Amino acid sequence: MQSYIEIKVPISWDEPWFEELRELLDGVNIRWQRGYYHITMAFLDETPHGVDLLTGLNRRLQQASAPTMTFDTLDAFATGGGRRQVIYLTTSDTPPEFLSLVEDIRGHFKARGCVIQSPFKLHVTLGRVDDHRMNVSKLKGIIGEVDVPATTLSLNSVEFRIFRGKTLGLWKLKKSL
Repeated sequence: MQSYIEIKVPISWDEPWFEELRELLDGVNIRWQRGYYHITMAFLDETPHGVDLLTGLNRRLQQASAPTMTFDTLDAFATGGGRRQVIYLTTSDTPPEFLSLVEDIRGHFKARGCVIQSPFKLHVTLGRVDDHRMNVSKLKGIIGEVDVPATTLSLNSVEFRIFRGKTLGLWKLKKSL
């Protein structure tokens, strides 16, 4: 079974910088993410049958504080052997506490025999480009024209889900002092 754990990022489709980005890329074949913005903390490619993951997640997440992150960077990377690109929002200064939480959760999964093939990359997917006229270099040039104001957000909602399926767990992280 494939599953993943994500932390929600409360950005809006109507952000002026996001509207500008979409306008600059008008005419390019892009599947824009409409809501449901998040950072995938871990994607589990395989999970052993019958293993209890929720008890350890509960223990970790009930003690965790909501990270505060300043998002200030648009970027892109290639996937599918360079045939497709992902446009994403990220931060230029990742809080070490957040990275520690991510590594703790990923370690919890691996210790229980879960297979995680992809490394962690802090990004909020905004759109997936599938257009033969576009490559990652050209895309970066275009998105570099958008001025993203530094936006500080508290990330307090975590969800563990079956890939394209039901929710297995929901947590609200406590506010930082």
